This record gives sequence, C-alpha cells and structure tokens, in this order.
Amino acid sequence: MLLLPESLTLREARDAMRLLKTTLESEADALLIVDGSQLQRFDSSALAVLLECRRLAEAWGKSFELRAVPDKLAELARLYGIDELLAPASQSA
Repeated sequence: MLLLPESLTLREARDAMRLLKTTLESEADALLIVDGSQLQRFDSSALAVLLECRRLAEAWGKSFELRAVPDKLAELARLYGIDELLAPASQSA
C-alpha cells in the first residue's frame, strides 16, 4: 500500500513521485492500493502523481485502487474530466 503524504503540491510532487515509484517497484502484490487519507494540502500536481502511479502500476501488470480520496481532490478530478481514471474500484464498475 502506498500512503500519500499530508501535502502534495507542485513543490512536493517530484519527491513524492520518486518515493512512490520506489515503493511501487518493491511491491510484490498484484494490486496497488494508494491511500489518500493523510492528504490535506494539494493542487492539480496530486492528480498528475496519481495518474503516473496508475500508469506505472498498469505497465507493471498491477491493478490500481485509490482509497480515502479527499472530497476536494475528487472534485478537482471531475473538473479535469479524469474522475473515472481515479475512481475507487467499488465506484468504477
């Protein structure tokens, strides 16, 4: 499971992506779960990080599931038209 940091803005995006990618490479599970429960401060960079995590997971043959997404981030994803790509597994069926 990947736990997103408390803050994920443009300032933190590069370091967060590097850490998440390293963690993803070491994950043996076929399902990558990304937990956003700690996320409090974010901007559209958070969406870019999540989309890249999803892309990497799928490239490595893993399923991707996003959990505990803050409502404001879900609204931002809807605004950008990518909410289906980031919907939790229980909502994307």
